[in-house]
Amino acid sequence: MNTDVTHTQTTPGDWAPDSWQQRTALQQPHYDDASELAAATAHLAQLPPLVTSWEVLALKQSLAEAQEGKRFLLQGGDCAESFADCTSPIISNRLKVLLQMSLVLVHGLKKPVLRVGRFAGQYAKPRSTDSETRDGQTLPSFRGDVINGPDFTVEARRPDPQRLIQAHAHSALTMNFVRALIDGGFADLHHPEYWDLAWVEHSPLAAEYRKMVAGIGDSLRFMETLAGPIAGFSRVDFFTSHEALLLHYEQALTRQVPRHRGFFNLSTHFPWIGMRTAALDGAHVEYFRGISNPIAVKVGPSVKPEQLLPLIDALNPHDEPGRLTLIHRMGNANIATALLPLLEAVKREGRRVLWVADPMHGNTESTSNGYKTRRFDNIRGELDQAFDIHAAAGTRLGGVHLELTGEDVTECMGGARDLSETDLDRAYKSMVDPRLNYEQSLELAMLIVRKSVSGQG
Repeated sequence: MNTDVTHTQTTPGDWAPDSWQQRTALQQPHYDDASELAAATAHLAQLPPLVTSWEVLALKQSLAEAQEGKRFLLQGGDCAESFADCTSPIISNRLKVLLQMSLVLVHGLKKPVLRVGRFAGQYAKPRSTDSETRDGQTLPSFRGDVINGPDFTVEARRPDPQRLIQAHAHSALTMNFVRALIDGGFADLHHPEYWDLAWVEHSPLAAEYRKMVAGIGDSLRFMETLAGPIAGFSRVDFFTSHEALLLHYEQALTRQVPRHRGFFNLSTHFPWIGMRTAALDGAHVEYFRGISNPIAVKVGPSVKPEQLLPLIDALNPHDEPGRLTLIHRMGNANIATALLPLLEAVKREGRRVLWVADPMHGNTESTSNGYKTRRFDNIRGELDQAFDIHAAAGTRLGGVHLELTGEDVTECMGGARDLSETDLDRAYKSMVDPRLNYEQSLELAMLIVRKSVSGQG
């Protein structure tokens, strides 16, 4: 099958960047001053974009290749970014862990890895309720730094349109630093030792990882001894993604560009729709159907084939390669029964999608001491089953979507050092959802390789 991507996406005649406002928009904040919101979005619409259309189309081409099994997608980063975490150590450590994971995957899978970060825009989060009550006082829920603040005060919890401008600025700072690191050789395969984190020595996987790094270095030096310096090993392609939840922000950064038809969301390369906002007749699907970016949708265990197929038709009516990714997040206990009917229905209809596993979001639980956490065994179990179910269906698991950090946090239980419930107190830093720490992320990358190489997936 030909996977060469040309830009064929055309804007539907009944669509405009603001047509979503005629639909029901879930998970949106209530701004108490419409004129203040209009002024902020007008300002945002005049600011430079965060990404370019040619980067977006390059990603679309790579996703089309992943659909055909020629690449593997590694998508990962924070559950929700905070403005306070826009610092060089946190950004560089987040980049390091994704680079190290991709090195493990490239070495083991023997195919290129497509690296997409959940950052430079992941500032909004869906919430179960619109409000929160403490000691008799009810205030709006914290919905992420792009909307309001986490402190339980009237001032902090008020949705503030100026935060839209702040989110753009912090995203731009993050993107600028990531681009500078990559262009400056931070990802140079000649020097993967640059990617080490200070506390990697404590990981039980350190020796295995260092052996792998040494082997890659030896192979690279051997090839260059024979053929001379090989171009392309000094840098990697890196793309950004976020859940396009706050539609006023996304609309303001939706632009037409010279020499390409249609509209591009230039706040990110790869926006996705969350499970809570994926209604076929909802505002998010309405917005997404008209943009030219590659897009993704989270698919939960309650979704049936008769719901999923019309959604695919709405979002990718021309079956464009690289256009649509489906990220299944079923939970270790549900994936065995929930995933197979969806795979079979999409395969039967001959629709071209990239299937990606999110083994994080279906496995969240609360501990007796009040922490939201995830068990590494459940994360690994869902991923193991995903490979097996795809193999049984004759489909392909083309990537993973993970919440992770390069910091030495203790938010998910289990893993190489067998973190327990009592360990969560030591370094639980997440504002919203629990993330894999560095060594748990690296362990998961190694497990993906072992699963693939064993022939079980």
